Amino acid sequence: MDLKSGYPFWAVKNGLLKTFPQLTRDHQCEVVVIGGGITGALIADELSRKGHHVVVLERRDVGWGSSAASTALLQYEIDAHMTALAERYGEADAVRAYRACAEAIGELESLAAELGNVDFERQQSLYYASNEEDVAPLKEELALRQKHGFEAEWMEREAIFAEYGFVAPGAILTQLAATIDPYRMAYQLFSRVVERGGEVYDRTQMETITPDDHGVTLTLANSAKLRCQYVVMAAGYESQAWLPEKVADNLSSYALITDPLPPEALGKLRHTMVWESARPYLYMRTTCDGRLLVGGDDDDEDIPKRRDARVEEKAEGLAAKIEALWPRLDINPTFSWGGTFAETGDGLPFFGPHDALGPRVHFAMAYGGNGISYSMIGAKLLRALIEGREHPLAELFSFKRLAKIA
Repeated sequence: MDLKSGYPFWAVKNGLLKTFPQLTRDHQCEVVVIGGGITGALIADELSRKGHHVVVLERRDVGWGSSAASTALLQYEIDAHMTALAERYGEADAVRAYRACAEAIGELESLAAELGNVDFERQQSLYYASNEEDVAPLKEELALRQKHGFEAEWMEREAIFAEYGFVAPGAILTQLAATIDPYRMAYQLFSRVVERGGEVYDRTQMETITPDDHGVTLTLANSAKLRCQYVVMAAGYESQAWLPEKVADNLSSYALITDPLPPEALGKLRHTMVWESARPYLYMRTTCDGRLLVGGDDDDEDIPKRRDARVEEKAEGLAAKIEALWPRLDINPTFSWGGTFAETGDGLPFFGPHDALGPRVHFAMAYGGNGISYSMIGAKLLRALIEGREHPLAELFSFKRLAKIA
């Protein structure tokens, strides 16, 4: 599956940081994690940290799939409003999901501090109403968050213009958000897994999964066999190929990044990610060296060659939207790219086993705009399931809720 087009910034910035060996022999371990992106890295790190013998398989080079194309906004705010989740699943579960995302940002910050040099930076988040009709729903959303202790405030049109320099009828401002370099973080996490005695193999393709009562046997493309107790399928959007039903829609999303801009041009945007209520939404963040990263204009194109052909046009469109909001900014894309993006029907992830492959094969589908935050949650959730413990989000984030989404 071709997951990206153009020149994703993280891959250009970092290059190929490290190569890992191929697995070419029969082998065994406790847990196999399939997928060498940021989701697989966070899961493998959590398991190896707690003493599990982990083997990671990646069919490309590590980090070279959708993680290289991620725009890496870390938010507790889910693409689905808390009010919408409360209506579908009840207020308690909606709050539980939002609170877990909030806690995940702090956990990612601690992890980044341990690793160092992954460009973690705290940000504010400004979620603005795209039109007057969206003001009332955003105010309802704010009220429910405040009811449950989430720190957030309302900004009127005049305050938005005075502080951020663009026109919007209203916005929710929150203090809890962050940004990171997901590509570099994945590499450093995998290096740490190896230091603990785990194993990471890239350019290693898994062909078949055969579960039984005592474990799982994986057959590789080179005919080697890998025996384990559990498998975690963290292969991003490609994981859906192992399920009998469709659980998410694959879309294409687009992004651009500028050269570093002077602090006086960015103003408060330097430390505030901005996104809108329209769907699909326009969003923007900065990097630690002051580049503006802009994304959005999602479409339902899932054919890589067609997505490739749209990158330049999409980048021009994104730049024009930013310049319309901030006429003082001259947006010249230095790099632009497109990538596969999947979203579930309710904005929540799927973690855990599916009946199709039984209790020893767990899926990690951290889809949507909260992919990295979800992955941090999923790492602890999946470890709990593998260790036979309960987790407060295991039911909500399981495939059992598919009937409620349909």
